[in-house]
Amino acid sequence: MAPQYQIRADYDAHTITVYQAYAPAVADAALRAGRFVAPFSFRRMTWIKPSFLWLMHRSNWARKPGQERVLAVRMTREGWEDALSRAVLTTAGPADVAQAAVHVQWDPERSPRGAALNHYSIQVGIGRDLIRTFADDWVVGLTDLTPTVRKAADLVRTGRAAKAAQRLFPAERVYPLPAALEGILSPGG
Repeated sequence: MAPQYQIRADYDAHTITVYQAYAPAVADAALRAGRFVAPFSFRRMTWIKPSFLWLMHRSNWARKPGQERVLAVRMTREGWEDALSRAVLTTAGPADVAQAAVHVQWDPERSPRGAALNHYSIQVGIGRDLIRTFADDWVVGLTDLTPTVRKAADLVRTGRAAKAAQRLFPAERVYPLPAALEGILSPGG
């Protein structure tokens, strides 16, 4: 897969961290239970993102209505790769996309200030048929990153401490994608 389409993530031997932004009621209930529970919706697609900065762009650093809380969702690499094996690129034909259990799209990665970069970040949409599997089997931990996000956002916004803000960002590196998945996820493949 071309370097501009590599998955960059915080991961270890068994898990990968993806990020999601929620309304406080959803985040609070999930954190109390230690897993996703109502009012989290099990009836609609949920999008997971291994890029912290892309989610910061998407949620406006946890300031967008309905996205005021940022969760780090630690999931099994087995679940992550299972989801990717079922994926269809959102640029595929409409019938293929409509029937897909998992949607994948590549969007420009973002700088801390939100500028589009020259490489892409993967977004993975887990469809309704897999949401329970995602929530009950693949997710192994939830962490509230909202205080860290707010601190980093203030540092980025003032511009006085860009390096200090970057120290608060999760360490992301190229994810070692199995060759069988590269063809599924490659925009040109």
